[in-house]
Amino acid sequence: MHYSVSHHKLNLVLAAHGLSSGDAGGIDKLFGGADGYYWFGTLRDLCPKGATITWENQYEMVKAIQAHENATAEEDEMKPQVPSAANIAALSKLLCDPI
Repeated sequence: MHYSVSHHKLNLVLAAHGLSSGDAGGIDKLFGGADGYYWFGTLRDLCPKGATITWENQYEMVKAIQAHENATAEEDEMKPQVPSAANIAALSKLLCDPI
């Protein structure tokens, strides 16, 4: 299964669930509960505006998201966060591309 992310796709996902980008509680729930809003922000930061990033499978997607998190945490001299299983399941469901 293929996965992709873009600012446009993230906006469509929020709209489909009746959420706005400022609805932290709703985005938390949508993106897997605790830290869901954090991972939503990470995706927005990972993908340049106007671009679409695609991955061949879930493992490549998670690896790319974690690599971005590791790099930004290092820049900020912070310990990187790791998405929970619930976050990964939600990201996979929301970012999968239809066949």
